[in-house]
Amino acid sequence: MTKTQQSTKNTASEQWTDEERAAMKERAQEVKASARRVSKADKAAQDEAAVVAKIAEMQDSDRIMAERIHAVVRASAPELAPKLWYGMPAYAKNGKVVCFFQSAQKFNARYATFGFNDTANLDEGTMWPTAFALTQLTAADEARIGELVAKAVS
Repeated sequence: MTKTQQSTKNTASEQWTDEERAAMKERAQEVKASARRVSKADKAAQDEAAVVAKIAEMQDSDRIMAERIHAVVRASAPELAPKLWYGMPAYAKNGKVVCFFQSAQKFNARYATFGFNDTANLDEGTMWPTAFALTQLTAADEARIGELVAKAVS
């Protein structure tokens, strides 16, 4: 490896936090696990169980929000398949993640995040929100998330 290549490699690895590196490792494990040959039904059951287990591991405030979001997403868009994505609960359509929950604990953040990827049909003019900061969930918040999820898969 040349000095330039080594310098570039060191700079790139120093840009990631320990939490980000851990998330990338989790994603690599998720991809490896998804490559295993199992039936579609078994895969769906394994993915759902992995999401429920990951939610159960979260701290109380994040866990409570993640449980509620999981219920809202499943009720609002049953066609979305739960799966882990970078070690966090996510919901996919045709294998592509539409929306996800990121706990505050995961990245030592002040708030949890519920977000949407570009596969979500949320377009409104030339600008629209794709992620929301969450410190707690009210009934109104749950209703709004349900509306957004339903729109995202429409």
